[in-house]
Amino acid sequence: MKKLILTLITSLAFLSSGHAQELNCNVQINADMVQGANADLINSLQTAMTEFVNNRRWTEMAYTAQERIECTMNFIFKSIDGENFNGELTIQARRPVYNSSYYTTLFNFRDNNISFQFGQFDQLEANQSFIASNLTAILTYYVYIIIGYDMDSFARLGGTPYFQAAENIVNMAQSSDYSGWKAFEDSRNRYALISNLTDEAFKKYRNFFYEYHRLGLDEFSINIGNARARIAAGLPLLREANRARPSAIVVSSFLDAKNDELINIFSSATEQEKKDAVEILSDISPTNSARYEAILKN
Repeated sequence: MKKLILTLITSLAFLSSGHAQELNCNVQINADMVQGANADLINSLQTAMTEFVNNRRWTEMAYTAQERIECTMNFIFKSIDGENFNGELTIQARRPVYNSSYYTTLFNFRDNNISFQFGQFDQLEANQSFIASNLTAILTYYVYIIIGYDMDSFARLGGTPYFQAAENIVNMAQSSDYSGWKAFEDSRNRYALISNLTDEAFKKYRNFFYEYHRLGLDEFSINIGNARARIAAGLPLLREANRARPSAIVVSSFLDAKNDELINIFSSATEQEKKDAVEILSDISPTNSARYEAILKN
C-alpha cells in the first residue's frame, strides 16, 4: 500500500523524468472515422503520448512497479487535417482492493473537446511556467487528475496537491483558443471537473470517497458487513453533495465509475440497507433508477 502520509510538494507541475514513475497507462488511438489517416503519424503520436505519460516522474513519492497506477487513455479522432487533430478522450483509472485480486474503478470520464497539433517528429515537452502545447496540457492535466483520485482513495484529501497542480494548468490555459478549459462553455469540461474537486462544498464528498475505498472496499476481506455498512453510511453525503450542486460532474463521474460496483455491493446487503441504497442512488441519478432496482431483486 502506498504511504498514507503525504507531504505538500512545493512544485508539482512538470517534474523531470526519472525513476519511480507513477503511471502504467495504456494509451490507445482510434482513427477509424478518418479516411486516409496517416498511419505513421498516428503511430508516432501514440508512442509520444505513451512515453510522455509513463516515462516521466510526476511526484516526489516513491512507487514500486506494483504500485504504479493502472489507467487507460482512449483517443477517438473524428477529424485529422494535416497536423490538426480533433476528437474525444475517455480516461479510466483503477486501483487494487486490499488483500484481493479485485480492481475498483476510481475515475471514468469522457472529454468531448480534444483538439491539438502534432507533427510526426515532434517531441512532447512539459514546462512549469507556460503551456507548451494543448496536447501536453491535456495529458498533464489528466495525469494529475488520475494521481489525485488515487491519492484521495488512500488518504483523506490526499489528492489535494495534485488537484491543485491540475488547477494551475487550467488557469494557464484560460488565454488559449482551445476549448475545454473555460468556465461556462460546458458543464462537463476540464474546468468544471477541477472546479468541483477544489471546491470547499465538495470536501465532504472527497472524504466519502476516501472512506468508500480505504474504510469500505479495503476492509471487505476482514468484515464484509462492517465494510458495507461504512459505505452505506456515506451515501447520504453523496446525495448531499448532489443536492448542493445538482448534476455536479464529480458526483455523476463517481456513479459512472461505481454503478455496477454499488449494485454488487448492496445486492447481498440487509433489506434495510438495500432499500436505503436504492432510495438514495435513485434520488441522485433518476435515469439509473431501473438499474438500482436490481438490488432489491437479489
